Amino acid sequence: MRFMIIVKSCAEFEAETTPAPDEALMAEMVRYHEALAQAGVLLDGSGLHPSCKGWRVHYSADGGKRVVDGPFAEAKELIAGYTLIQVRSREEAMEWSRRFPNPAGQGKEAVIELRQLYELDDFPPSEPLEDFKKLDAMQAARP
Repeated sequence: MRFMIIVKSCAEFEAETTPAPDEALMAEMVRYHEALAQAGVLLDGSGLHPSCKGWRVHYSADGGKRVVDGPFAEAKELIAGYTLIQVRSREEAMEWSRRFPNPAGQGKEAVIELRQLYELDDFPPSEPLEDFKKLDAMQAARP
């Protein structure tokens, strides 16, 4: 089972133009991710640039698309970073999430959210699903 630990953004993260994390917080994050790696459950993890450096693609019902440059309002609804883990159960994912350091630093408010990723076997059989499985196998075979 794969889960994404989503670090929700905040006004402070959105205002940052260059990463300047507190060294103690960075060290705590390193220790946490090292523990994930040693347990063999870490797949990936990274912080994201603020939304002012991003864009969104909006799709309309008539098939049109339009690009909207950031920044985006409501920082608390944005994602500041993620950690991707693969565990044996929902309970194991919950335990790892409880150990996640406060991404804003001690004494500050912050939110992380856990979401389970769909696996290809969760979908009913279909030709496009088989194509995704082939693509998945090709990706797994890459060095």
